[in-house]
Amino acid sequence: MLNIESVAERVLRDEELSLQEGLELLNLPDTETLRLVDAAWRVRRAAFGDRVKVNVLLNAKSGICAEDCAYCSQAKGADTGIPRYRVLAPDEMVEEAKKAQAAGAQRYCIVLSGRGGTWGEVEHVSEATRRIKAETGLEVCACMGLLLGEEGQAKAQALREAGVDAYNHNLNTHEDHYGNICSTHTYADRVETLTHASQAGMSTCSGVIIGMGESDQQIVKLAMTLRARRADSIPVNFLLPIDGAGLDGHQTTAHFTPWYCLRVLAVFRLFNPRAELRASAGREVHLRSLQPLALLIANSIFLGNYLTEGGQEANADWQMLQDLGLHAASGGAVQAGQTELAAAGAD
Repeated sequence: MLNIESVAERVLRDEELSLQEGLELLNLPDTETLRLVDAAWRVRRAAFGDRVKVNVLLNAKSGICAEDCAYCSQAKGADTGIPRYRVLAPDEMVEEAKKAQAAGAQRYCIVLSGRGGTWGEVEHVSEATRRIKAETGLEVCACMGLLLGEEGQAKAQALREAGVDAYNHNLNTHEDHYGNICSTHTYADRVETLTHASQAGMSTCSGVIIGMGESDQQIVKLAMTLRARRADSIPVNFLLPIDGAGLDGHQTTAHFTPWYCLRVLAVFRLFNPRAELRASAGREVHLRSLQPLALLIANSIFLGNYLTEGGQEANADWQMLQDLGLHAASGGAVQAGQTELAAAGAD
């Protein structure tokens, strides 16, 4: 069995772990998992101390999508009963941003469904971003689908010039598995999108969805890929079973236990020691009573709800951070702005 303490020391010396070591960590027995959490906490603390990046999502365009991503409630052919609406006006985006700031968030994530943002949508997000940057202290992250070819490069540049700090486009799963979850675009399209966002000067936010039938080896290889790509921010999602989605997740997440999910997070931390690691969708469902331990590994969360699925109550998130002795990344108390917490989660 691996010496877990030695693994942490090596990571702190910036040594890269091997695929085989990652597999051994992922398959540790439950009785050894607390030692792995402690090792990940050492690495997390060295880079981020007791700080947690608090993010709020805005579902700025919902359900109007021609892509067939099997995991998604908004995908073509999904029968999930979610709200469907076109892009919000810049005024609405700014109003919700101010609620997010009042709730204590540091980053505001504007998400639009669809294959890729139209120029009109790029202009909407750009206008909103300029106002958000002028009127709040928030970072802005845009998530608007694919940025392909010369037009994708131009759109990325326009977003950056408007002040967008980061662009989110998850790899979601390993390249070898990608064709099993989507047929309307490719893994290479996602890599190209991240390249264009990075070249435009935006920070790259790219993560995964665990629980779509991938193998342990594919999980570890994803952690290695994100390190090689120097992803600045890595959201780790655990698939939420959604009735009516192409992949409802009831079978592919049946093996999840809280201990297993903690090991997944720890593998991504140890392979990406300086990345902002976000415990994202599914943490409440799959980690259950062990959820607080995830924040000893990850240093970032989404506050409140996700795009189309409810999350933990925002007040419960703040209480969890306070109980752990953690603080918002801005340096303020984790209870800042609690008067508007309920309103701050994305609807």
